[in-house]
Amino acid sequence: MAIKKVRPTTPGRRHYSKNVSDVLTGKNTPEKSLLGKNSKRGGRNNVGRITMRHRGGGHKRKLRVVDFKRNKYQVPGKIFSIEYDPNRSANIALVNYADGEKRYIIAPDGIKIGQTIISGEKIEPTIGNALPLRDIPAGIAIHNIEIRPGKGGQLVRGAGGSALIQSKEGKYATILLPSKEIRLINLDCYATIGQVGNMELKTRNLGKAGRKRHMGWRPAVRGVAMHPGAHPHGGGEGRSGIGMKSPKSPWGKRTLGKKTRKKTKYSDKLIIKDRRVK
Repeated sequence: MAIKKVRPTTPGRRHYSKNVSDVLTGKNTPEKSLLGKNSKRGGRNNVGRITMRHRGGGHKRKLRVVDFKRNKYQVPGKIFSIEYDPNRSANIALVNYADGEKRYIIAPDGIKIGQTIISGEKIEPTIGNALPLRDIPAGIAIHNIEIRPGKGGQLVRGAGGSALIQSKEGKYATILLPSKEIRLINLDCYATIGQVGNMELKTRNLGKAGRKRHMGWRPAVRGVAMHPGAHPHGGGEGRSGIGMKSPKSPWGKRTLGKKTRKKTKYSDKLIIKDRRVK
């Protein structure tokens, strides 16, 4: 993977850079049997209210059905292609299993075309294999980690992410996550060996505002530039600052030092070290 800069033929192209992958196979068309509908919500929930600001528009995408459960136990599969997925930062790999079924998985760093992978208990912990945490030695990089056995991987799925097993005691494994949070996870939960690929993604430069719009992100406006009826920071004669002791959200809630996590969160007992603790 390398970062390629282009000729500055326009102001928008002057700082533009993109990832040039030597891993992707060049297969332009995804597997049709694994495509789904990906309808746009514009940041709105089921009742039409905006729950995520600054979303909307963007290029049309098709959903790739990715196998996060890795529940094809003891059936070997061969990596057929490594492809781009517009819906996530990581690349995906198409696996052809011995029984004829095809599935997409998150492509770990270092996986090769033609490589054989397998999931299940008591198998070798090599890149791409999925094992329960009780069978994975401490100190090996893992990703796509389940929180509850059988639910499918929910942790460490983004580009370049990896976690480490620090220790095992009783029915739990102590996991160091990329956020530096340390938490307990049941030893029956599955995880995939290796680090997620496409690690250089964050080093690219979008170059222009339009490229961000193609990705489905709308402009974020500063509160001090708004009308006082639209934001607590708005109004004032000239550039008068926020006009208050501490910044507030658009809805009037304090944003610095105010804890928003529930005091009785169910997972608190499984967190050894919070990611917010320095």
